[in-house]
Amino acid sequence: MGILKQRIEQYCRIYHSEVIAIRRHIHANPELSYQENKTSEFIAAKLKQYGIPYETGIAKTGVVGFIEGKKKDKIIALRADMDALPIKELNDVVYKSKNEGVMHACGHDAHVAMLLGAARILNEIRSDLDGSIRLIFQPSEETYPSGAKAMIDAGVLEGVRHVIGQHVQPTMRSGTAGFRKGKYMASTDELYITVIGKGGHGGLPNQNVDPVLIASHIVVAVQQIVSRMAKPDMPTVVSIGRFIAEGQTNVIPDEVKFSGTIRTFNEEWRAEIHRRITNLAEGIAQSMGGRCDVRIEKGYPYLVNDENLTENLRLFAREYLGKRHVEELDLRMTAEDFAFYSLEVPSTFYRIGTKTRGKEITPLHTARFDIDEDALYKGMGLMAFMAYRQLEEMRD
Repeated sequence: MGILKQRIEQYCRIYHSEVIAIRRHIHANPELSYQENKTSEFIAAKLKQYGIPYETGIAKTGVVGFIEGKKKDKIIALRADMDALPIKELNDVVYKSKNEGVMHACGHDAHVAMLLGAARILNEIRSDLDGSIRLIFQPSEETYPSGAKAMIDAGVLEGVRHVIGQHVQPTMRSGTAGFRKGKYMASTDELYITVIGKGGHGGLPNQNVDPVLIASHIVVAVQQIVSRMAKPDMPTVVSIGRFIAEGQTNVIPDEVKFSGTIRTFNEEWRAEIHRRITNLAEGIAQSMGGRCDVRIEKGYPYLVNDENLTENLRLFAREYLGKRHVEELDLRMTAEDFAFYSLEVPSTFYRIGTKTRGKEITPLHTARFDIDEDALYKGMGLMAFMAYRQLEEMRD
């Protein structure tokens, strides 16, 4: 494999500066979920430049490219997400977001850049590929409805035997890779509760049905789901992130709205959490003289990395990066719509480290998030190498 690694590294050296430029262009021009029109056009232009056939307009703004190797019916897919977040960027960099209040704070700009870099490399060596590559540039990972599910419904996995996805990781050393077999990331659902009472003067609480008090009891009570109802070996999170009670210092409002997230790793338990939260909330509200409406939007399933594929990719990563640059990932309560791909075909979602040595870690989904751009060099090369090697290992 030494010759293959040398060839890919040579292409990485040639294309690294362009991949940095691609990432910076996308970073400076972020677009929200299902609004990635200019991003889609930019990706299509790059694929055309590289001589890679593609289709646009899939699941609204998605793009799919195809690299044909020796065998057309032996296909793996490589996926990158395209959407940004509604965050105002605070970085003082030349590629700072030009779209006020929108920012690539989750690294999707890097994901697209690395996939384009890997695609260009794989296209250069396509005559040696023991199969073919489908390139999935997916909209709306950050927001429901899922772009992954929409792409699947549009048929992007037809004939595909494996899907491989990559995500930046700011807590890992730049250029390292992380893998985890089996369950990796949690399911996610959105919880919305409205508590209805009877508002009035804050100095006369006996004349009111206080929805603030009712809602507060519900917020505390739903934590029993985690502390007293979940099995000790079943990771579970119920977090409330928004609480709106639009009264005044001396005015109790008529209603309170609050919302949060539900996360776990078992579908039966996931459904049970929904039932228990609804019963708890409605019961508490009724017992205190009010009522409530509970709405739960079902989001992404939990993500499972196929054990055989993940072990293969881990070994390939060690070949390409060296053993000390490949890490074991911890279970995460964050979520990813890549999970929908893993429900359809054996898939692996792995991490590429982007931490700059000597600099403070800036977490994902924050206004100062950024990456070490040297990681793009390793990331595109690793993806190309693993795709090539996996096609070699697959049976016809």
